Amino acid sequence: MDSSIVNSSGSTRIQTSGSEDDINNQRKRKRMLSNRESAKRSRMRKQKHLDDLTAEINQLKINKNEIATTMKLTTQQFVQVEAENSVLRAQICELSQRLNSLNEIITCMNNNNDFSDGTSSDCTIGTSGMFELEQADLFDNHWNMMYMNQQAIMVSASEMFEY
Repeated sequence: MDSSIVNSSGSTRIQTSGSEDDINNQRKRKRMLSNRESAKRSRMRKQKHLDDLTAEINQLKINKNEIATTMKLTTQQFVQVEAENSVLRAQICELSQRLNSLNEIITCMNNNNDFSDGTSSDCTIGTSGMFELEQADLFDNHWNMMYMNQQAIMVSASEMFEY
């Protein structure tokens, strides 16, 4: 049977039978248990997500280190190849100048042979039997001046980095 009870505040509360209180208490406990399980599952999902993110961070760090190592090696190889290319460019320049000088000598020798009728040329064969250009021609020709001022370039890539 239901009976009403008046509180000191003046509100009326209906008192229910004991079995209804038990049902409400069971529902309340069931709801609390369900909430606890839900909160536990939520914490587990958050922890799993955190663990996944931590594992991803670690994998990204490993990838970063591998990429950095690869870049370092590639940069070293690039610098080495650039040094070798610089040496080769310098050698090309020197050899081109030598070739031009030799071509001039050949041209001069051919001209000397063409003047075998007694006319003179700027090219002569010296007393030592070596081909010689006359002094005026040697300094007037800008190719010869470049060759005379050019020092031989014999530098390897490893020697280049010693300084």
